[in-house]
Amino acid sequence: MRRQSLLYAIFAASLATPFSSLAQQKVLNLYSARHYQTDEALYSNFTKQSGIRINRIEAGDEQLLQRLKAEGANSPADVVIMVDAARLWRAQIDGLFQPVQSKVLEHRIPATLRSNDGTWFGFSTRARAIVYNRASVKQEDVDTYEELADPKNRGKVCTRSGSHPYMLSLIASRVESMGEAGAEQWARGIVSNMARPPSGGDTDQIKAVAAGECGAAVTNTYYWVRLMRSTDPKDREVVSKVGFVWPNQSTTGAHINIAGGGVAKNAPNKANAIAFLEYLSSPSAQTYFANGNNEFPAAKGATLNNPELSSLGSFKHEEVAVSTLGKNTIAAQRILDRVGYK
Repeated sequence: MRRQSLLYAIFAASLATPFSSLAQQKVLNLYSARHYQTDEALYSNFTKQSGIRINRIEAGDEQLLQRLKAEGANSPADVVIMVDAARLWRAQIDGLFQPVQSKVLEHRIPATLRSNDGTWFGFSTRARAIVYNRASVKQEDVDTYEELADPKNRGKVCTRSGSHPYMLSLIASRVESMGEAGAEQWARGIVSNMARPPSGGDTDQIKAVAAGECGAAVTNTYYWVRLMRSTDPKDREVVSKVGFVWPNQSTTGAHINIAGGGVAKNAPNKANAIAFLEYLSSPSAQTYFANGNNEFPAAKGATLNNPELSSLGSFKHEEVAVSTLGKNTIAAQRILDRVGYK
């Protein structure tokens, strides 16, 4: 909290500077929902390359959205980074971003991983995979999202809270592929098959599968790769007991989500903000995303230099635009309420 207060004081002081001077400052005010220590290298490398100093405030997606709304036209934020397509879409429709015209970003970031109005761009992706207990569950019984809701897996499924953005986006993808009624039936089946009430994060689900508390669970890929890369004997034991499967490879493909960002509506340092977004799409920055937090690069032509992440192999993923998933989260929340998915 002390660090955030200090950074905000810096922001407030900058607001007292005439805008003509602000435009010449080598500074970038970043609001980020990413909280990964490995991102430090990502930011310091940008400063080395550009000479632009980064002032950063970290908070959850929802906290950042509320903060931006409260600050209004006086917000010092230049760039806002969030870790879920639904929250990026919410910021877009709430008018918290401004359109960006950048041929660099349009060339590097696929259309399915950015907004339809140029207000935000995805910079890394993660897939929602399925893990299962090798000793008690057959892979062929849990290799699709649909099978997790099948009565054959009664009492075997674990998930984190249904209202968490990662789960909301997964349900939103089911709405897109199955329709709202079909997605509701699926969610109802998941609730019926739960081994226990939803609790904990994705790593907790994986460990519960290894302990036999659950037969199968869904997890973002980077949590799984984190355990694969760990030197802790306990983590390595977890990995040895758990199987990993890419879901829906013969149908829709695995659900993917993004971390992405845009230029804040009232950015005082717009040119610096655009330069930062373009940097995030560069080969060097994309390597940081892959190696630092085990995420898949979003930019075209980016190389993957993470042996454990690469070991997961190629996979078929959904071709649904992530902005569409954002819109579908409204229906997803209705479904959660109707089926009692806490």
